[in-house]
Formats: sequence, C-alpha cells, structure tokens
Amino acid sequence: MLSLDGLEMIAVLVVMGLFIKVLEQFGMFEPVGGEDSEEDDFELSTVCHRPESMDKLQEQTKFSKKELQVLYRGFKNECPCGVVNEENFKTIYSQFFPQGDSSMYAHFLFEAFDTNKNGSVSFEDFVFGLSIILRGTINDRLNWAFNLYDLNKDGCITKEEMLDIMKSIYDMMGKYTYPTMQDDIPREHVESFFQKMDRNKDGVVTVEEFIESCKKDENIMQSMQLFDNVI
Repeated sequence: MLSLDGLEMIAVLVVMGLFIKVLEQFGMFEPVGGEDSEEDDFELSTVCHRPESMDKLQEQTKFSKKELQVLYRGFKNECPCGVVNEENFKTIYSQFFPQGDSSMYAHFLFEAFDTNKNGSVSFEDFVFGLSIILRGTINDRLNWAFNLYDLNKDGCITKEEMLDIMKSIYDMMGKYTYPTMQDDIPREHVESFFQKMDRNKDGVVTVEEFIESCKKDENIMQSMQLFDNVI
C-alpha cells in the first residue's frame, strides 16, 4: 500500500517513474544489434505518419541512432499508423494501473506530449519528450514537469490546477493509496505543496519557485538521478 505522506512531492516524481513502465512497454530494454534496415531508418510506406529521418532526430535529441531504432520498433508495435491519439494513450496507461482510473492523469500527460496541439502524439513528439526527461539537465526535466502541471500554460501553477493533478494521482493509484482517500485529503496536500513551493506567498507557483524548491528536495533529486542511465 502507498502511504499518502508526502504525496505533494509524488506529484513531481510520478511522471518520471511512469516512464520506466512506458519504456518497458515500448521495448526500450530489448537488446539492439544487427545491421540497420530500411524499417529502422523509418522508410515505411505503410504508416499514416512517417517520422523525420533518423539522422535529423539524432541531431534534435540526445538519443543515438541505435536507441532511436529500438524506440521506433516499440512505438510502431503499439501505434502501427505512426501516431497515437488520446484514447489509445489512455488505454496504454490503464494497463499499468488496473486497480485505479488513470484516464485523467493520462490526459494531462498526453497534453504535455502533444506539443502541436493537434490531438495526436507522433514518434517525434514522443522522443522529444523522452529526450528531455531521460537525457536533459535537471532544469530541463523540471521545466518539463512544470509545463505538465501548468494546465492552462499561463506560466504559473494555481491551487486549482494542483488540485486537479492531485485528484488524478489518487484516482490513478486506486486502492493502493493508504489510508483510503477522504474527500478533503487532496486539498490538504495541495496546501502542503504550496507551503513548500510558493516562496513569496502570492497564491501561485512560478517556474522559478518550482525549480528552486525541487532542487532543495533530496528525494526529488535522488529520484531524477535514477533516470540518468536508463538507456
């Protein structure tokens, strides 16, 4: 069972932890070997969306050609047409949380990946996000997490936005939360979150306050280091 102590910080960490499961789902831990093939170079005529060339993606991300090959194989297996819509994205995440409802958190995460706001996540969108989360600097990763929780993208996190995030995490964890969630618990954690993050007490958390507070939290920093050698 998951204790609710410190859940306000889990809101920062959970997006990172989920990607271990996502990478397993997309085959990131399969061995890579053999010669490059046309398929590995994204030269596919059967997909609805053909990614940019591998060389260009290698320049734009912090992944090697081999890593991009492995990612693409897994992405194509899950999304044969080359893009994933929100409903399919939610279905993928629901596999990891059968005892809860991950749909709302998956919605927030999908919005963060769908940088073009066209209702779909392409392979490029996917690897750009992963490159930041797995290979970016601490500031890059925290900026990405801040953008995830800044739901209306106005440059600050409000208590209402953080409450929506907290509720989505409770829903996602389902019966694994302990003690069983009471209606007022998410709001209590939001207040605790703001006590730590809202440095000037103006009722909102800016990206500067968010990054500064996270860098001072030992648990967050240690958790981020776990991703330095994932692939």
